[in-house]
Amino acid sequence: MALLTIAGSPASRWEEVAHGTAQLLGFQLVTESRLAQGLAREFGEIAIPARAWAPAAICVLAPPAREQHLVVAVDGAEELFSATPAVFRVRVEAPGALRVGNLMLDRRLESVEASACLQDLDHARKRLRKARFGKIAAAPSPWDLTLNLARMDVAVATDILAAAAAKRLEHQGMLPAALAEEWLFEARLQLARRAIVPTAQTADRETARASFGHPSEKMFANLLDFYRIEWEYEPRTFSLQWNKEGEVTAAFTPDFYLPQFDLYVELTTMKQSLVTRKNRKVKLLRAIYPHINIQVFYQKDFQDLVSKYSLKMAV
Repeated sequence: MALLTIAGSPASRWEEVAHGTAQLLGFQLVTESRLAQGLAREFGEIAIPARAWAPAAICVLAPPAREQHLVVAVDGAEELFSATPAVFRVRVEAPGALRVGNLMLDRRLESVEASACLQDLDHARKRLRKARFGKIAAAPSPWDLTLNLARMDVAVATDILAAAAAKRLEHQGMLPAALAEEWLFEARLQLARRAIVPTAQTADRETARASFGHPSEKMFANLLDFYRIEWEYEPRTFSLQWNKEGEVTAAFTPDFYLPQFDLYVELTTMKQSLVTRKNRKVKLLRAIYPHINIQVFYQKDFQDLVSKYSLKMAV
């Protein structure tokens, strides 16, 4: 188990259970505020759209999960990762009366005020989940364990959860690198489609981005940025045919050049006529310039490129 996600109803004390469990197990605790700090480091001060929150959060959480066990005390974290034994999803429940009582103690409110406050908190949580995931509540199926504080206090719940997590840990190591790469690739692909990229990668790219001839090229560049891969857009035109006077009559300009791999990349679409024409030019280019390394592939083939060249994930 690399990720222990814990969530619960507002004012149910689920955050305290998460904190205590992290301490007992010696796991790294990730709270909502700490995740927000990670998002700011990765993407700057831009406002992440609600529907982009999930892939952005994965970009922050997946890399450290390869090296240490995490307790992710963030509401909605159970929605971030596909079903896998590497994630243990826990929900902490409490009856309404107990939650009202907690608010009375924590905020020094009268009963009526605490009830109104709890109603506001519940509504705010539903609105946030609706914005992020398109639904106001998680289905029962995501939870591996549910703890009800109606008949146990925080200390007992913490002990039970720590014991269950430790038992799970006996059979589960850190997050497998291949799985982390899969999660990250899908998350970065979703963000690239929204033109959301790491802050450090955006400073010197605006001029090149403005000259992109097709949206797919911009998305591809965003993906390259996520993997910290240097790229140049259409840096060189190769002459392919000449007339009797030595004038160029046909030429080819690959879409991208990746300097660190000395690789030219030509993107193409599913339209067969374009594929055939581009393949013909690439074949001719290889015959005339055998020392040039060039590949033609669809957008979906980027993951194969990552695997082939053993590109490392950005941390």
